[in-house]
Amino acid sequence: MEETLEDPPTSAVLLDHCHFSQVIFNSVEKFYVPGGDVTCYYTLTQHFIPRRKDWIGIFRVGWKTTREYYTFMWVTLPIDLNSESAKQQEVQFKAYYLPKDDEYYQFCYVDQDGVVRGASIPFQFRPENEEDILVVTTQGEVEEIEQHNKELCKENQELKDSCVSLQKQNSDMQAELHKKEEELETLKSTNKKLEQQVKAQKDGWETELLQLKEQNQKMSSENETMGVRVDQLQAQLSTQEKEMEKLVRGDQDKTEQLEHLKKENSQLLLTLTQQGEYQKKLEQTVEQMKEEEMTAMKKQQELTDENSGLSKTLNENKIICNVLQREKERLERENDLLKRENSRLLSYMGLDFDSLPYQVPTSDQGGAGQNPGLVYGNPYSDPLYQQLMVHRRAKESKAVGRKNGGSYRNQLLDHSWRIHGWYFFH
Repeated sequence: MEETLEDPPTSAVLLDHCHFSQVIFNSVEKFYVPGGDVTCYYTLTQHFIPRRKDWIGIFRVGWKTTREYYTFMWVTLPIDLNSESAKQQEVQFKAYYLPKDDEYYQFCYVDQDGVVRGASIPFQFRPENEEDILVVTTQGEVEEIEQHNKELCKENQELKDSCVSLQKQNSDMQAELHKKEEELETLKSTNKKLEQQVKAQKDGWETELLQLKEQNQKMSSENETMGVRVDQLQAQLSTQEKEMEKLVRGDQDKTEQLEHLKKENSQLLLTLTQQGEYQKKLEQTVEQMKEEEMTAMKKQQELTDENSGLSKTLNENKIICNVLQREKERLERENDLLKRENSRLLSYMGLDFDSLPYQVPTSDQGGAGQNPGLVYGNPYSDPLYQQLMVHRRAKESKAVGRKNGGSYRNQLLDHSWRIHGWYFFH
């Protein structure tokens, strides 16, 4: 027999429990010549699915179990089971592992569970020059073969019906499985939400429990303090009662003193009650002070925000002032250049600049006469300055308009600009 690293899967299943019609062997010769390789051709039926550990063995005719194989070869799994070429398969047995006697053998397809799924007709290993052996069968054997063939056909039809039923059951089970998976996903989602709710509720309970523990500790401490005070009062009352008894037994004149002590005791109890009420008033006063503190903090935050807005406004004013300062310096430089150019032209023409009848323009001689200190007119009429002023006033009106409408503040800003502008250009 063939020596292999791994033995094929076999079983002790008898021939009556095998299904020979699921794999059909084709082109099986009556005999094969010894010394040559033997190719085994077989066809897979429609409802049979090969597996990785399936194998084809050569058995001597008359075998009882799949453990009686002479040699075997592993089958090759087709890539696409639905194609026609996948149904036609073959394996090749090497000549070295083939039998050397002239007994009758047959191919058997055995699955990985050790069950025979197909068997070929018998054949021999002998030279070609030997005469063919005539196999004589009796009428009873022929009838037995026909009966066996009918049983195989019936079994094949039963297998087909069973396959259709199994396919329908598989479809129903797949639909049921899909429905169960959806229900499982819904349950998982619900379970997750419930876990989150339980966790949140647990956290709330833990926080509430801690608060209750703190309150309990506080009440216990207060109870202990009050208990000590009550013990002290009870001790004092007991002492006073003893003293009263002594006074009553000692002298009738001490009755007034006893009455006085009773009144003092009542006053002490009244004082204790008043202290409790005073303590409640103190707690209410503390709560009011906390609320006033929160109000003061809010007002302080509002003042801080307003201060920030004023600081931003001041910075923007500084930027505009710097821009106007640079513009003034540029105009002064241009004025000096024009004066020098004018002097040069007058010198070239032979005239004296001081001797010219030059008059400073009055208020009715154009835009430059509006401010005698400005040689080239009023800077407020400059387009750049006007654009800056429009942008500046729009931003400040938007910043302060939420609180008081911005009317009074805009008037203050306009007045401030007029003062700064007058001071800058004079």
